[in-house]
Amino acid sequence: MRFALPRTVDEAVAASAAAPGAQLLAGGTDFCVEVNFGLRRPPAVVCLRRVRELRQVVLRPTEIVIGAGTTYTDMGAGRLSAELPALAAAARAVGSPQIRNAGTIGGNLVTASPAGDTLPLLAALDAVVTLQGPAGRRQVPIAQVVIGVKRTSLEPGEVVVDITVERFPGRQHFLKVGTRNAMVIAVASAAVVLDLEARQVRAGLGSVAAVPLRPRAAEQEASEAIDWARLRASEAAIRRFGELAAAASSPITDHRSTAEYRRHAVAVIASRGLRRCLDSVA
Repeated sequence: MRFALPRTVDEAVAASAAAPGAQLLAGGTDFCVEVNFGLRRPPAVVCLRRVRELRQVVLRPTEIVIGAGTTYTDMGAGRLSAELPALAAAARAVGSPQIRNAGTIGGNLVTASPAGDTLPLLAALDAVVTLQGPAGRRQVPIAQVVIGVKRTSLEPGEVVVDITVERFPGRQHFLKVGTRNAMVIAVASAAVVLDLEARQVRAGLGSVAAVPLRPRAAEQEASEAIDWARLRASEAAIRRFGELAAAASSPITDHRSTAEYRRHAVAVIASRGLRRCLDSVA
């Protein structure tokens, strides 16, 4: 098996193009497990850990640019934690300290698992993904990147460079339900965001559809029900938000949960997330 250690994004793209079928390796928290179980044996591996550009976080007046190599540990503390507390909460909910030190936001994105912990917030914030490949760079909305279970729209040889989200005043929360309290894959997850300038509720749901889900009807009805001057909503409106979020979901039954429980769980945590967003600005 060939192994490349590029130091720039250009070098990473060139190394990938030189070895069709090469596996891009960031943290390896999913890939290495598959290799150990004999499920994957790519002809080459391109390790991205030495590409500094992928670890950069840039705070601009209207947006935040997160390098694809930013680890869960980095997301859970410091500048990103203050700017994107729901992302920090999602990052801290991932695995063990060892996994959080290795795993990256770009890896979570391209793994494209319905249970990816960072994906609900990225969906809620309409994140834009920068990709670079042999044909150059392009920017793609996250909804067009994650297109199915473990499926993305990346072209052969493309590398995720960074992920950009809008920067706005508001409150946000991330909640997750699993079969235990820690080191668990989500049975259901939800990110809820209050956009105070646009007077809009945004939400993203995980583990209840093939891709991260935006419950648009729930967002619209909740946005109309909130008294934005006082930042209040009735308990009935908050419960209704959860009900509509559950109605938008299309969960499956598997070894971790039944579809019925997932639908119930996402209704509870979506309502709870909205309630906490409103309580935090009281």
